[in-house]
Amino acid sequence: MSIGEKTRIIMKEMGLNAYEIESIFVLLKNGQMTAMDISQKSSIPYSKIYEVLNSLKEKGWLKISESRPFKYIPVPPNEAMLVEKMRFEDKYQNWKTIISDELQPLYENRQLVEHPEMLILRGQEAVITKLEEILKKASKELMIAAPIFARNIISSIDPIILNLKKSVNVKLMVAGKALDWQFLKIFFRIETFRIRKHMFGGGIIADGKEAMLFLGEDKPSLVVWSDHIGLVSFAREYFQFLWDSSKTT
Repeated sequence: MSIGEKTRIIMKEMGLNAYEIESIFVLLKNGQMTAMDISQKSSIPYSKIYEVLNSLKEKGWLKISESRPFKYIPVPPNEAMLVEKMRFEDKYQNWKTIISDELQPLYENRQLVEHPEMLILRGQEAVITKLEEILKKASKELMIAAPIFARNIISSIDPIILNLKKSVNVKLMVAGKALDWQFLKIFFRIETFRIRKHMFGGGIIADGKEAMLFLGEDKPSLVVWSDHIGLVSFAREYFQFLWDSSKTT
């Protein structure tokens, strides 16, 4: 009987070398043994055996008897695995600290320069330009929540832009009077939309990947764009909550 290849591979991934694996196997098979016995029953040179056994003791795979001649006692593998788990958790925390301290700032600085996760859009022209960009890229889904003040913004979009891909599923929800929004049925090629009496803010979510949010009641006090996965996910869930409680025209 010998250790299977799959087990050897896993033990190597855990940081055990060939001599250490061989020592563990010999000890598990024969029970407590002296260093000389382990060397004789394995392929490990006697000049290396103490180095190997001391390493295994530090890693939690064996214990040493208190009386002479010293004997090496195998630790139950399940117990050894708990020690390995704690060792790797400590190592992971050390890795995480170093990576977070040195590499994360590099990523965050690059994001600020190259690809911010959030933009504040100032002025109607900037809002319309970004909105048209979102509509062009949409390939699967558009979730549109339009407060009353957004009517002028949406109606200012170039109609050519609104030639959406047929694969795009549009969910349109508006505030105010349904009659004021009928033109969007043609724009978005939809048969129905949903309506609410009031809506504090609104926005457009495209493919669940990016969102433009309008904040305000009578006018947009703040317009932001983001592709932050957490913010977009929250916006999508909130839209669905409002959608489920709105009336269909």
